[in-house]
Amino acid sequence: MLKLGVIGSNWITERFIDAAKTSDSFLLQAVYSRNIENAKQFAQKHQASYYFDSLEALASSDVDAVYIASPNSFHAPQAMQLMKAGKHVIVEKPIASNFALAQQMYQVAQEQSVILFEAYMSSYLPNFDIVRQSIPKLGKLRKANINYCQYSSRYQKYLDGENPNTFNPLFSNGSIMDIGFYCIAACVELFGEPRSIKAQAALLESGVDGHGSVILNFGDFDAVVTHSKVNDSYLPSEIQGEDAALQIDMISLCQSVKWYQRGESPLSIGVKQHTNPMYYEAKAFAKAIGLGRIHAADQHRALITSKVITEIRAQTGVVFPADNETK
Repeated sequence: MLKLGVIGSNWITERFIDAAKTSDSFLLQAVYSRNIENAKQFAQKHQASYYFDSLEALASSDVDAVYIASPNSFHAPQAMQLMKAGKHVIVEKPIASNFALAQQMYQVAQEQSVILFEAYMSSYLPNFDIVRQSIPKLGKLRKANINYCQYSSRYQKYLDGENPNTFNPLFSNGSIMDIGFYCIAACVELFGEPRSIKAQAALLESGVDGHGSVILNFGDFDAVVTHSKVNDSYLPSEIQGEDAALQIDMISLCQSVKWYQRGESPLSIGVKQHTNPMYYEAKAFAKAIGLGRIHAADQHRALITSKVITEIRAQTGVVFPADNETK
């Protein structure tokens, strides 16, 4: 049983703790928060033995692995500090504020012989695997429309004059770093590194993107990505080949997958998944620690996704203070 520490005390941390416990691979040992009272209350709620408001104390503790769910701008510095202390790390997506920092993180992981794992849950879902295995059966790929638009619960606060983390460049946030990440990562996972990228976005006054569109070219077919945190969409994503097409309901969760064959009725090819979608990534993280190595394809996807998103931000004019850390 691996001793687990967590950074963050929000709903997504609670969901990962549940997934980790359900996987029968982890025992929650420690909680870190910048506010010691928050850390104490969260630790008591989830029966953790220790709580800290010092990252140095967490790094010096006897935990084997740490789940990081802090704001995006903290991912790289926190992960590298913990890895240098010999801890395995699973970092909530996106792995870093930019490509250069992501590269530095994997370099530290290699030097310290620890596992660095990006918590991109979609890739480990059974239905995503069905999509992955079905693509070669579609015939020559021609088009992909990857869509994820969801009105942020914090957007009204932003409109009211507050500056929530969700729309604050200080925390390396915005639509492409959050909602859009799932679309870009899915494309990289399924199609590889794009040959060219064309991006546009509508920037909020804070400096981050509220929504945007991206065309990723993969030679003889394009993937069109639509993402937003300021409006909802109810459209599924679709991958189109010359022989058939796949339709995916909610690209982040792959809630259902349908096969469309020309001249035939749609066929549901998805399977029932665990109620906690993070269960599968928790199992994969534990397996990587047990093997002593991360799957090369997982590292490649994380790095290329970070590279693509960094280029998208360059084209759309989204700049983060964290970008200065790599100059």
